[in-house]
Amino acid sequence: MTADTLAAPRSPQVRKKGANLEKWGWVYMRASGVLLVVLIFGHLFVNLMLGEGIKGIDFAFVAGKFASPFWQWWDVLMLWLALIHGANGMRTIVNDYVTNATARKVLVWALWLSAGLLILLGTLVVFTFDPCLGVTADSMLWETCQG
Repeated sequence: MTADTLAAPRSPQVRKKGANLEKWGWVYMRASGVLLVVLIFGHLFVNLMLGEGIKGIDFAFVAGKFASPFWQWWDVLMLWLALIHGANGMRTIVNDYVTNATARKVLVWALWLSAGLLILLGTLVVFTFDPCLGVTADSMLWETCQG
């Protein structure tokens, strides 16, 4: 039997030793999907339903949320789960449709590299956000940042 043919449905399957990464990827997609639904709807509810709704979302609103460790971790968890979930989904699509092994490997590496870079940058933004950075005397935030 060649690599291009499928085994008979009831034939015994030989599995490689070690961790079954495809199984854990499948489990991750289900678990992260459920958690993302909770995180995203919580995010939307707080941002759009409480307070003034969409009219209340401005720089001060974001600065106030990022001043709280609870909301920092909420947003970072949402960011991490969403990016890893999306990259894993794209990896599955690449594995399904890209037949050239070298191209598949390059694309999967590019996916994980870009997801990792976005996770790193997004995490840095959330935890190092300073609304007073670069504020000058002619800014609306000058008085707030002086206190």
